[in-house]
Amino acid sequence: MEFRKRIEELLNDFLETRKDLFLIDLKISPGDDITVILDGDNGVSLQDCLDASRAIEFNMDREEHDFSLQVMSAGLSEPLATQRQFAKNIGREIEVLMNDSSKIEGELVKADEEKITLILRYRKPKDIGKGKVDVEEEKEIPYSDIKKALVTIKF
Repeated sequence: MEFRKRIEELLNDFLETRKDLFLIDLKISPGDDITVILDGDNGVSLQDCLDASRAIEFNMDREEHDFSLQVMSAGLSEPLATQRQFAKNIGREIEVLMNDSSKIEGELVKADEEKITLILRYRKPKDIGKGKVDVEEEKEIPYSDIKKALVTIKF
C-alpha cells in the first residue's frame, strides 16, 4: 500500500473512534516528515495528540519505511478551514478576508453548510443632524467568497 494512503487510513480509523476530533491538515514532505493538524469540538488536548500519534506510529513499521511524525492542534493563528471550525467559534469575533481582498470583521453567530452569518457593529453618521449612531447589521457570507478567516484575539 502506498505510504500516504496508509497514513490516511490509520488517521481515519483513529478519528472514527473520536467523533469529537477532526482533521484540518495532513502534510507529508518528500522526506516523509508527517505533520497532522487536528481540531476538536471541545478543543484538542495533549493526550488527544498523543493518542493520534500512537494510532499512526504503532501501526507502521519503521524498518520498512522511516518517517518522522508530528501531531498538533490548530492554533489561534491558524485560519478557520472547515464548517465545523466555524461552528465551534460561534460567539467569537472573526476577521474575514474576502476573495476580492476586502475585509469584514464581526461576531460569528451562525455557520451552516453553505455560509456563515456575522453581526457587524459600527458607528455611522446620522441621516439628519450631527453626530453618529450605533448600527448593528447581520451579514451572510458564503464559504465560496471567503479567502481566509481568523479568530480575532482581543486583550
